[in-house]
Parts: sequence; structure tokens; C-alpha cells
Amino acid sequence: MAALGATVCLVTSARADEPVLAELPSTLSVHSIAAPRSTTFINCYEGDARRQTLLGRAALLNYAHLPVSWRNLPVVCFCPVADEVDISLVRTFPQSLRAAALQGWLRTWDAEGTVHRKFWAEANWTLPMLHFAVLSEEDIGCDAELEAHFAALTPLLIVTRAERGCTVYQHGKEPLDIPAPRVEVVDATGAGDVFFGVFSVLYQRTRNVPYAAQAAVRLASQSVTRVGLAGVPTADEIRAVLERPSA
Repeated sequence: MAALGATVCLVTSARADEPVLAELPSTLSVHSIAAPRSTTFINCYEGDARRQTLLGRAALLNYAHLPVSWRNLPVVCFCPVADEVDISLVRTFPQSLRAAALQGWLRTWDAEGTVHRKFWAEANWTLPMLHFAVLSEEDIGCDAELEAHFAALTPLLIVTRAERGCTVYQHGKEPLDIPAPRVEVVDATGAGDVFFGVFSVLYQRTRNVPYAAQAAVRLASQSVTRVGLAGVPTADEIRAVLERPSA
């Protein structure tokens, strides 16, 4: 989001000595809540399927952790990774554009840390309060019935489908499928985060859903061709996509 010229304030939780914090761009304003452990996963890919193991979970973020000056921002994005964002926060920004990457609210794990899908009991009241939400079809086990249910609850829902792009559900309109360009996948981790960040900024600026989704698909696709944080879109990639998002 910062790479798109947006001013970003990040509230997170991690170990005080977490090395990733030092790698964040200086353009970010970061407020980190110290925790004994950072949220950390091992991701193992078997074909198109991802198997995750949770190694550590950071502190649960709630309203008290927000700096007072950040409580009336125009856009608020909720991005739980391992259910470590208090879902009641969705109720506390009535004047803001509210968005969520849902994956962390859809996960649970066993005693060994193996991650599984869970029944999301709060979906029926949470999704209608969001302006838009993003999830991957993997997050819901490719459950078409659940996907339709979430789409009916959410004013704007985007379901990402890896190399097949995404589907956009918007109340009052037909679903829109947006294909992804063919690329050589090197590291798929983080592609969903790139998609969500790009879409959030462009939707807030333009309210042009197809334009924002097309740009997000292209930049997320480019991100998987590189490893780790190197997958963050470059200024040249962003410029090219914003000029012509639907190549």
C-alpha cells in the first residue's frame, strides 16, 4: 500500500526483536505490541495445496492497542493471520471504509500447530458491516455453498483463485471473473497480501471495482515470481499496471 503512495499506519504484534520489523519500509508508521512470540507459520506446498503449521502466535490486538490519533482514519483494514485481531474492532470505526482479509478469522489449529479450517461463527454479523472483504478459495476449502453464503452477506466480496485470478461478487451485479496472467511461480506466499493491499488502495481512490481487481491480480501474479519480500511490487511494475491494468 505504501508502494502505491498511500499513507499507511500499521498496528501489529510481534517479538520486540522480530527481524521483519526492521525490514519494513520507512514510509510505514508502525505501532508494535510486544509479545513473547511472533505469529509464524511453516508453509509446505504439495501441488496446488498448501499445508500450514503454526509455530507461534502474537498477542491479540484490540481497541486499547490503537494510538488515539489513529482511531478516526478514513480506511481501516483488518488483516488477522492467526485469529489475533479482536473481531469486535469491526464495530468501532463507523465513519471509516472498513475492509478485511478474512483468512485469519477462518483458521484454527491443533496441539501440534497443524492449521485447519474452522466454522466462523461471527460471519453473519461481521460481513455485512464490511465495505469489502477478500479471501481465497483455499481458505474455505473450495466450498461453493459457503462462498455463495459469504457473497450474499458481504456488499463486495472477492474470492482469489491462485493462477485462475479471482471472482468479484458485488450486490446487485453479476459475478465478475478476472483471469490472471501466466507466470512461473517461485514463491506463492504473500500473493494474497499484495492483492489485498493493491485492491484496498485503488478501490478507496476510484471506487472502480474492475479496475482495482484487475490491477491487484496482475501485481499479485508478478509477486509470486520472486522469493519473500522481493515479491513486493516495484515502482515500475505498479506504474505499468496502473496505466494499463487489463493487459
